[in-house]
Amino acid sequence: MDHTLTAALLGLLEGLTEFIPVSSTGHLLLAGHFLGFESAGKTFEVVIQLGAVLAILTAYFGKLVTVFGTAHRDPAAMRFIVSVLLAFLPAVVIGVIAHDFIKTVLFESPMLIAVMLILGGIILLCVERIAPPATIDDADSIPFRKALAIGFIQCLAMIPGVSRSGSTIVGALMLGVSKRAAAEFSFFLSLPTMAGAVAYDIYKSRHDLDFSAWSDISVGFIVAFISAVIVVRSLLNFVSRNGYAPFGWWRIIVGSLALIALWAGF
Repeated sequence: MDHTLTAALLGLLEGLTEFIPVSSTGHLLLAGHFLGFESAGKTFEVVIQLGAVLAILTAYFGKLVTVFGTAHRDPAAMRFIVSVLLAFLPAVVIGVIAHDFIKTVLFESPMLIAVMLILGGIILLCVERIAPPATIDDADSIPFRKALAIGFIQCLAMIPGVSRSGSTIVGALMLGVSKRAAAEFSFFLSLPTMAGAVAYDIYKSRHDLDFSAWSDISVGFIVAFISAVIVVRSLLNFVSRNGYAPFGWWRIIVGSLALIALWAGF
């Protein structure tokens, strides 16, 4: 496949899957495996994630300005900032400690990714049925203790195929957060989490980064940004109407197809 077309496809995958509970990393790694795509120093994969981060900043720019602009005089705004930072804290500690193991062992296991996609899909379907009634309808009102618990659950996403947004959303739902508020809190938590992960990746692999394929990287970044904006702007209404079961079935189908392909020797 043409390199530019491959870059566009992977950028589209990143943008479409980063903020829904299907594992963008799992999709990218499986696609890269089956397409035979590997960028020097993983530069492509790192940079296109910034497109997704920029999508959140664009879609929620007004709210972010309001929250940070009023935090010094509005206890609710300050409370929201603290809750997001508390949820982010476990990822900082565990991510730094386990970074090398995750990057060198787990990221090289397409079979593990496929299995985790399937298991995650089954969990999503189960949570849709067993989650307690929602007692928190606003992402701004999640208590500190629950925010920290969501942060620990998010760390499961360090296993490729689990999904950062998926683990965050499942944890929030089981803690009594509504479907819409769970997705929105996942959006805001993604900002420090993804920005921190990308920054740490760049630091750890700074000597291996290669921007020689800048045109492909640019295409992937732009496509990831545009598709992520579309997802962010439409996801809350979608899950309010349809829940998370469609994503659970999608994970099971993709994971099963990947397993079949791997067993067939592809």
